[in-house]
Amino acid sequence: MPSYIKIHKKRKKLYGSISITGSKSISNRLLILKAIYKDDIHIENISNCEDTKVLAKSLDSTSKILNIHHSGTAMRFLTSYLSIQEGKEVILTGSNRMKERPISVLVDSLKKLGSEIIYLEKIGYPPIKIIGKKILGGEIDINARISSQYISSLMLISSKFKMGLKISLKEDITSMPYIKMTFDLLTIAGIKISWKEKVIHIYPGKEKGKKYFSIESDWSSASYYYSMASIVKKSNITLSYYKNESLQGDREVSSIYEKYFGISTIFEKSRITLSKKLNFTQPRVINLDLNKTPDLAQTIVVTCAFLGVKCYLKGLETLKIKETDRLEALKNELLKFGVITKITSSCLEIIDFFPKKMDSSIIIKTYQDHRMAMAFSSFGLSYSLKIEEPKVVEKSYPNFWMDLKYLGFSIDYDEE
Repeated sequence: MPSYIKIHKKRKKLYGSISITGSKSISNRLLILKAIYKDDIHIENISNCEDTKVLAKSLDSTSKILNIHHSGTAMRFLTSYLSIQEGKEVILTGSNRMKERPISVLVDSLKKLGSEIIYLEKIGYPPIKIIGKKILGGEIDINARISSQYISSLMLISSKFKMGLKISLKEDITSMPYIKMTFDLLTIAGIKISWKEKVIHIYPGKEKGKKYFSIESDWSSASYYYSMASIVKKSNITLSYYKNESLQGDREVSSIYEKYFGISTIFEKSRITLSKKLNFTQPRVINLDLNKTPDLAQTIVVTCAFLGVKCYLKGLETLKIKETDRLEALKNELLKFGVITKITSSCLEIIDFFPKKMDSSIIIKTYQDHRMAMAFSSFGLSYSLKIEEPKVVEKSYPNFWMDLKYLGFSIDYDEE
């Protein structure tokens, strides 16, 4: 495996058409529903990313030990799914980083409902042993501030409970669009569900009949092209397959980049075209609450850093428990470009820039985080850039480097 990838693009123009596979978030939710309801759920344009492949493989596996590597979604969704597989006993484990990512909120909720789950190493963290049982359901409270995936994980299996499940959401809700996505998919699948204020009620059973899902492309993956379009002098990038009415919260990237960076989005059939507005006045400071769309944070921060725009981003609580501590990682890597940031447990602020001679000796650490690699690739529009662990993008967007090459980037692998 190459240790580094070198990327660079000389001409400050971006033209081309890219096809991105289905949304990772939608794909992973539908895989759980398909595992539960078998032939009643039919899926088209499923994501080709590593996270989805790992989840699909795990759902089909008969092994008593499942290693999901870096996939936090697989860890959370499988914890709930395996807890209702009566008579099955499975150990769920992952990478060293996965063993540092907390799962106690979800495990505690499942245990209250009657699940049998045992921590095998550190209390509150993977690996865990899950002994599948029949769960009646009922009512639980859950802290909604930490991770929306805990809530979605419970929602996806609750229709199999004899009593269904009523979930009371405590504290402020983070990443609400992802919970709404789960809600909408359950509704489309024929599962009765209600959401009033901070109480979600999933009823038992599912209406009869087959449901067909054609998955729209991933908006998080599209965000990197919005960043690049903001940086170059001229751009006309077409991306497929996207819908104006989207289930994905990261659809908000189009509004953010139009308002703050002058990138218009034209919807035509199942495609979007990104183009740069003429005579757009760049703001000097940007203030955003990304509580609903935290996966856009790295892309937006890098765009601001490149353009010399100060920013204050809040609502980033979940970034500290992702593939890496994303706030700390951003602070470290941006410093290499002379960008000074200030971080707290939930905020990131670009506070200053200092002149720094740029050369090809700068190497971007990815911290085994796919979004670090893809977000920082935008700096390749300025000069030759090295990025560690290029294969890390396979977690969400395996064709990323190939697609950049198609857009005119020079791509070279280095075995240093």
